[in-house]
Amino acid sequence: MSLLDQPPRQVGALSRLRRPGRAGAAAGRPGGRPRPVRELLLIIALFAAYKLGRLLADGRVSEAFDNAHRVLRLERVLGLPDEAGVQNGLLHSGFLVHAANSYYAYVHFPAAVLFLLWIYLRRPVHYRWVRRVLVALTAAALVLHLLVPLAPPRMLPAAGLVDTAAQYGPSVYGAPQTDTIANQYAAMPSLHIGWAAVIALGLIVTSRTQWRWMWLLHPVATIAVVVGTANHYWLDGIVVLALLSVTVLLLRPPPADGPAD
Repeated sequence: MSLLDQPPRQVGALSRLRRPGRAGAAAGRPGGRPRPVRELLLIIALFAAYKLGRLLADGRVSEAFDNAHRVLRLERVLGLPDEAGVQNGLLHSGFLVHAANSYYAYVHFPAAVLFLLWIYLRRPVHYRWVRRVLVALTAAALVLHLLVPLAPPRMLPAAGLVDTAAQYGPSVYGAPQTDTIANQYAAMPSLHIGWAAVIALGLIVTSRTQWRWMWLLHPVATIAVVVGTANHYWLDGIVVLALLSVTVLLLRPPPADGPAD
């Protein structure tokens, strides 16, 4: 057989590994790693849309305070504990209250960014699922922000709480009347708790180590922080966790795609 008559060479496993994105696309494999530039632009666009939506929900101050009184009454009817119990525990220690304020101000968004970067690089199949869950949860929360403006407990004298960030620092909010960056009347539901729960869920689902359940400490700590600093009611956390439960039931995670950490 001459060289011209030789059959075409089969593509080996090593060659396929060198082109995982192209091979995966040809085979129609779901969950391949998206292109980074396109994904970054998508995340920026989604975040900008979310911030714009929150600002569009601003300006309904009277309604936000009426809803706050309703939430307090509903919590008492449901027998939920008083938020003041958590705050009193923080106020006994200057270190704890400052740590709680710092956790609220500096952990929420950076933790979400680092988590998305890690799962994009290490668990590309799960990354798409996490992104869908995060987007769906945030969209549902934004709808509630638009429908149910809610003043946080730090603004409500009837709650018997103090604004720990304003009194002890650090604070991420200015005066509500002049704040053009954040809508401070969008407490329902708490995306601090929702995003923390998504991070914990994603890390638990993609890990196999027996210590993976320790990631639940992040949403637990976040709940204590947002309630203790008077930024959210218990009901804000309950609602967002209910939304997340429905979202995960509708968007099931894919099977594991890599070795366990």
